[in-house]
Amino acid sequence: MHELDWKVKSMYNYEIIVEELLSWYDNNARELPWRSNPLPYYVWVSEIMLQQTRVEAVRGYFERFITELPDIKSLANAREEHLLKLWQGLGYYNRVRNLQEAAKTVVDKYGGQLPSEYEELVKLKGIGSYTAGAIASIAFGKQVPAVDGNVLRVMKRLAGSYDDILKASVKKDMEKQLLTIMPQRAGAFNQAIMDLGAMVCIPNGQPLCAKCPLSDYCVAHEKRIETQLPIKMKKKSRKIEKKTILVMEYAGKIAIRKRKNNGLLAGLWELPNISEWVEKKNIVELLKKETNDYQIKELGENKHIFTHKEWHMIGYYIKLSGILKMDDYIWVSKEEIADKYAIPTAFSYFIGKFVL
Repeated sequence: MHELDWKVKSMYNYEIIVEELLSWYDNNARELPWRSNPLPYYVWVSEIMLQQTRVEAVRGYFERFITELPDIKSLANAREEHLLKLWQGLGYYNRVRNLQEAAKTVVDKYGGQLPSEYEELVKLKGIGSYTAGAIASIAFGKQVPAVDGNVLRVMKRLAGSYDDILKASVKKDMEKQLLTIMPQRAGAFNQAIMDLGAMVCIPNGQPLCAKCPLSDYCVAHEKRIETQLPIKMKKKSRKIEKKTILVMEYAGKIAIRKRKNNGLLAGLWELPNISEWVEKKNIVELLKKETNDYQIKELGENKHIFTHKEWHMIGYYIKLSGILKMDDYIWVSKEEIADKYAIPTAFSYFIGKFVL
């Protein structure tokens, strides 16, 4: 059953749903730093940051990013090390690399101004249909939809639909359907559905139907199947990788090296590590081949979850009295780690054990 065939079509005018949503949004919209001044650049940066990241986590990153890189030209010209440092902790670092690539294209092709048309935006690196729709509607007032997970959840519950929202065809169909009812205030309408999904029609647990402006029109609510929807086919389980992390300190500095420029966490800095769990006695044997002047202690276990894999880590803190020759590694202070080098969150637990 398609959304535009649900019971609402025969009983109500779709304009009522749009009006209810916009009225609710006008009184309940979240206060977000990029909304107070929705410049195209601000909307773009915020939307890229918000991909697979919670709103509350993004606030501080957004404000620091636009302070350091206030416009598209400064983003295009930023040094990669500086760019990655500004992004450190947000994860999915290809997002910011694609952001810069797109910024360079905008400078070269559009004179440093984002194009306003959806069809041009979607051609830029890292901008898919959702982000293009968000920028076009919020920053330029274009009547185009912006369909993300929140929107799909709200609309599938509203329709009582058992479609699998992880299917690209389902998302594409939703975009077509929303396009037919898009109001003049398209940006506000898109954000209204997003906010409703984030604040009321929530993904985990019981949705707050008593607070929902659309509960009278919602098939899932009527049938009491809210928690059964939306449907998401179970993903493959993540691959587990075991790692041993070494925090090696000499004279108040620790060893780090830059990862390869491809694959997971490409181009970022990392602590010395071994792709398996290694017992303390075996680490000691390795150290004795290089030096007899060291202290070692266990740092416990930690886990980091990526999209398709998990790192299950153990760690050791090794304090050296003499520097070791380690190919590709450099020795940096705690201050340099904080200010200069972008080290993935996966290593944060062990970095936190480094005491000068």
